[in-house]
Amino acid sequence: MDHPDPDAGPQPHRSLADQTYLRISDKIIRGEYAAGHRLREREISEDLAVSRIPIREALPQLEADGFIATFPRRGAVVRGFTLKDVEELFDVRLNLEVFAARKAAESVAAGGASPRLAELMDRTKAAMLADDVPAIAAANTAFHAEIIAMSDNSLLDTAMRPVLGRLRRLFALTSDRDPQAQYTEHLALSAAIRAGKPDLAAALAYAHIELGREPSLAQLAARIPAS
Repeated sequence: MDHPDPDAGPQPHRSLADQTYLRISDKIIRGEYAAGHRLREREISEDLAVSRIPIREALPQLEADGFIATFPRRGAVVRGFTLKDVEELFDVRLNLEVFAARKAAESVAAGGASPRLAELMDRTKAAMLADDVPAIAAANTAFHAEIIAMSDNSLLDTAMRPVLGRLRRLFALTSDRDPQAQYTEHLALSAAIRAGKPDLAAALAYAHIELGREPSLAQLAARIPAS
């Protein structure tokens, strides 16, 4: 199953498995399926009004993206999100996303286009003006996903799939962070990529990710377990 685009809900052009993945992951992010909750196919089928086939197809991607874990005899269980998970996520992002930002800028410098970055910045601004917190989180995730796509590196794209899944969860849990600060940092990073400046894009990507580490951990310290 292709990794679904995280910037919006289910849409007709997506496969039923992709739509099911998004609906289940959204319920996990919102806490409707809490950590430790056992995901029984029959119950999910009734809840989402879909057959068990797309559910079975969605479960492996949900596990790869860190939303669930599977156990003998117990089946699929919603995986908790810990401070250790957050630390590891930031560590991996500092390597993979910085590289992706550099490659995206190199692609633009070589004649590639980046129209969707500007579209996503406009979407974020509109969501901020509307004070639409879920839309802000979705647009921020989509922004990072677009930079990965612009790197035009299939191996990097594959490696980043589980990272983007966890990133969706992080952004949803830290939605109280100042959206204007993140928007300003995204705007500068977008400008560097669109100007085809690899060194600047890499530096801004590193700073953006590292600047988000302490505020995220501080906000989550009282809400999720350490490990």
